[in-house]
Amino acid sequence: MLLPLACLHGRVAQCLTSLLVLAEPLPRPRRGAKARCAAPTSVEAAPEGATMAAELYPPAGASAATATDIANSNAAGAAVGRKVGLCCPPCLAPAPLPPLPAPPAPDNNNPESPNWQSFHPTLRERNALMFNNELMADVHFIVGALGAARRVPAHKYVLAVGSSVFYAMFYGDLAEVKSEIHIPDVEPAAFLVLLKYMYSDEIDLEADTVLATLYAAKKYIVPALAKACVNFLETSLEAKNACVLLSQSRLFEEPELTQRCWEVIDAQAEMALRSEGFCEIDRQTLEIIVTREALNTKEAVVFEAVLNWAEAECKRQGLPVTPHNKRHVLGSALYLVRIPTMTLEEFANGAAQSDILTLEETHNIFLWYTAANKPLLDFPLTKRKGLAPQRCHRFQSSAYRSNQWRYRGRCDSIQFAVDRRVFIAGLGLYGSSSGKAEYSVKIELKRLGMVLAQNLTKFVSDGSSNTFPVWFEHPVQVEQDTFYTASAVLDGSELSYFGQEGMTEVQCGKVAFQFQCSSDSTNGTGVQGGQIPELIFYA
Repeated sequence: MLLPLACLHGRVAQCLTSLLVLAEPLPRPRRGAKARCAAPTSVEAAPEGATMAAELYPPAGASAATATDIANSNAAGAAVGRKVGLCCPPCLAPAPLPPLPAPPAPDNNNPESPNWQSFHPTLRERNALMFNNELMADVHFIVGALGAARRVPAHKYVLAVGSSVFYAMFYGDLAEVKSEIHIPDVEPAAFLVLLKYMYSDEIDLEADTVLATLYAAKKYIVPALAKACVNFLETSLEAKNACVLLSQSRLFEEPELTQRCWEVIDAQAEMALRSEGFCEIDRQTLEIIVTREALNTKEAVVFEAVLNWAEAECKRQGLPVTPHNKRHVLGSALYLVRIPTMTLEEFANGAAQSDILTLEETHNIFLWYTAANKPLLDFPLTKRKGLAPQRCHRFQSSAYRSNQWRYRGRCDSIQFAVDRRVFIAGLGLYGSSSGKAEYSVKIELKRLGMVLAQNLTKFVSDGSSNTFPVWFEHPVQVEQDTFYTASAVLDGSELSYFGQEGMTEVQCGKVAFQFQCSSDSTNGTGVQGGQIPELIFYA
C-alpha cells in the first residue's frame, strides 16, 4: 500500500531531525509556519519510554495549541501504527539505550571496575571492601614466623585512624618509610581479625585464634577488640582451659578475666588440675596455683598435677623424663605442695612411691605421720581452706504425716535459675521421719534434657528434720538466667519429712534463685512442697 506523499515527506523529515538534533540546534522556522503532519509510529519504532526527537523539540514559536496538536498527532500515529503494524525502516529507527552494567562481584584480592563505588552506597561498605585488598594499598605486612608468614596489603590512613600505634608508625616523628613491614610475633589469622575490625567494625572470633587476637589487640592498642576477646574467653571458660587462660590473663593484665579463672579453678580444682591445659602453663603460674589457699581438692590431686607438669616441662626442654630431671625443672615449686596434709594412705600410695622425694624426705614424712617427736619438714603443714559451700533452702518449714512422704523409686524434681554464675556441688535431701535409715539415691542435674552431672550413692538420715547433703562427683558450672533441673530418686524407708511453704524466689548472699515446677517430677515435688529442700553451691 502506498503512503500519501505528504505523510512520507513528514516521516523522512522527522527521522532526519532525530539524527541531527544533538549535533546542532534546530533552525528557527519563519513566523506563522505550521508543523507538518507527524508520521505514525509503532512499538518497534519507539519502544516504551523512548521518544522521537521531533516530539521532544516542537518548532520554536509554535503555540501551545500547536504543541498539543503535535502531541495528539504523535499519539494517534502510534495507535495507528500498533493497529496496522507499520514501522520506520530499521536504519532510521532510534538506537535502544544501552543496559546498565551489572554490579561487579566483590573480590578483595583484585581491583574492581572503575565504577565500584556506585555499588557500595555507605562509607562502611566501601571501607570494608578495602580490607585485605590490593586496590590503593600503600603498605604491606609480612605477618607470622619465618616459613609460615603471609603478605597482607593495607592502607596507612585506615590503620592510623584505628590505632595509635599505627598512627605513630606511619605519621609520627619516627614514621616507617618502608613499603613492607615484618611482624613475626603475630599470627596471620589474628592479624586479619584485627584489620577486619579496623576496616569494618566487624569482629570474627574463634576459639583457636582468640588468644592470638587478644595479643594483637593489646600490641596495637585496640581496646574495643581486646574487650570483645576477653568477653569471648569468659563465656567459653571451662575447667579444662581455666589454667591456660589464667596464665594468659596475667600476661595481658586482664583482672576481670583473671578473677573468672580463679572462680573456676577454685570450685572445679580437680578437673582443672587434671586437664591438659594445666601442663601448658608457665612456671610462675604453676607456683601461683599451687600456693592457692582456696583450691577445693585433695592434696594428692595437687601433687599428681605437679608431677604431670614436670613431665611436660622436661619434654619442652628436651630432657629425658626421669625423677631427677622432673625434680630439677620443678625446683622450689615442689616445696609448695602440702604433702604432710595428705592422709597417710594417700602419701604411702602416691608421693612416697613417686621417686621424686629423697629417701630422707620420705623417711621424715613417715615419722611426721606416726612419731610423737615429729621432725622438721620443708613442706607446708597446714591444710588448704578450700571453699565453704553455701546452701539455698527453698522451704519455710518441714513436716511429716503417717501417710506421706513416700518413696517407691519415683522421681522428685524441681527447676531453678540463678542471676549469676555459680557451681552446683550437690543437693540437700530430707530423710526418714521414723528413725535412723539408709537411702540409696540417684541425683541428676540437667539442662534442656541433657544430663550435666549425676551420682549414684547412699546417705544415712538420723530421724530428724535436718537436710542431708548428697554430692555430685564434680561441681557443675551453672550459667545465669537459664533454667536447670535438679532430680532425685530415692530408695529406702518410705516415710520421710517433706517441705512446706515453698518460695518462688530465694536470695542467698549475692545470688538470687528462682524456682518453678518440673515436668520430670512424678512423686509430687513442686515449688510449694516436697523433696529437694536445698541446693548446695559455690559462688
